[in-house]
Amino acid sequence: MFAEKLAGRIDGFTLAEEGRRMGLYFYFREIVSEPGTEVVLKGGRRALMLGSNGYMGLTGHPEVKEAAVKALNKYGTGCSGSRFLNGTLDIHIELEETLSDWLGKESSILFSTGFQVNQGVLATLLNRHDVVLMDACDHASIFEGARLSMAKPERFPHNDMEKLETILSEIPREKVKFIVVDGVFSMEGDVCRLPGLAALAERYGAALMVDDAHGLGILGRQGAGTADHFSLTDSVDLIMGTFSKSLASLGGFVAGDRQTVEYLKHHARAFIFSASMPASSSAAALAALKIIRREPERMGALWRNTGMMKEGLNGLGFDTGLSETPIIPVYIDDAYTLMMMCKRLEEEGIFVNPVLPPAVPPKNSLLRVSLMATHTTQQIDFALDVFERVGKELHLI
Repeated sequence: MFAEKLAGRIDGFTLAEEGRRMGLYFYFREIVSEPGTEVVLKGGRRALMLGSNGYMGLTGHPEVKEAAVKALNKYGTGCSGSRFLNGTLDIHIELEETLSDWLGKESSILFSTGFQVNQGVLATLLNRHDVVLMDACDHASIFEGARLSMAKPERFPHNDMEKLETILSEIPREKVKFIVVDGVFSMEGDVCRLPGLAALAERYGAALMVDDAHGLGILGRQGAGTADHFSLTDSVDLIMGTFSKSLASLGGFVAGDRQTVEYLKHHARAFIFSASMPASSSAAALAALKIIRREPERMGALWRNTGMMKEGLNGLGFDTGLSETPIIPVYIDDAYTLMMMCKRLEEEGIFVNPVLPPAVPPKNSLLRVSLMATHTTQQIDFALDVFERVGKELHLI
């Protein structure tokens, strides 16, 4: 057995199977329909989707699908190579230029996934002589990129500007200092303290990068994200984003000054040695971006839905922490109770995501509720009724 060759590392993992036996395993659930506000699970059960990152509700938009189909017919299913060699299409260039214009940066570069962006950028720009400073709640891809870079990692408590300044003040001035944070934190649902971060970066001569995977589409003018929301685009050196959330596709990018992007194009191994985005994914992202920019009412609908859900959950007595975005955590410290809550919600027609350590700190287990612009008032009312009924049943409220 292969597992035996790894001294029990594989066969010692039994947690997933134990969860399945108990009927409390809610990962890799099979969806057999389009991922809209309602989905159909394998077996035919319908559920209200409150676990999607598609904040703008564009994955099923006719224009987005039509753009992807047209690109598929024109370019085929893939490029069969990296951007560095035979995998650069004109639609890649168009998307990069459109992103740069949207975010107010000189240049952009596409990666095949968002994870690869953070991994590739940090591992390329930093080395063992540098210091990378990260919020304790940053995405896992940031920590992976920092590890690969071999820069000295410094984590500061979540959104704690005082502690960050203490750390910065102790680093020699001549050292390269790179601050990287989420714009919107993917589990907590709160926003980074960008004004404080920008001020500290300037004071201590640090570079500043914002991972805006969850901020694009929901913050800023025309959904241009966290930096635009705070009018600090020029103070942020690099803005990273993904297409798998508001932009209804797959892939990632980073935007910044032309010289840095040019360097990344020729040195980032995660970019050079990966196959490029399929044209269909690029076309879908482009179409979604155009819709977001021309239809600001989508952001308005998203924030109305967010307010209704958050106020409703808080009114029922659920703890939603510091959330200030369409990501609304419902904290349930006990893991077994959390999974029971998830089970009962699904049985009542609600799809939500359970989040357990190590994805969150110990005793911070949560149900991750997320809203879309396309949810209706009736759907949110239905969800709140179910949360109230199940919450009382499990003695959570």
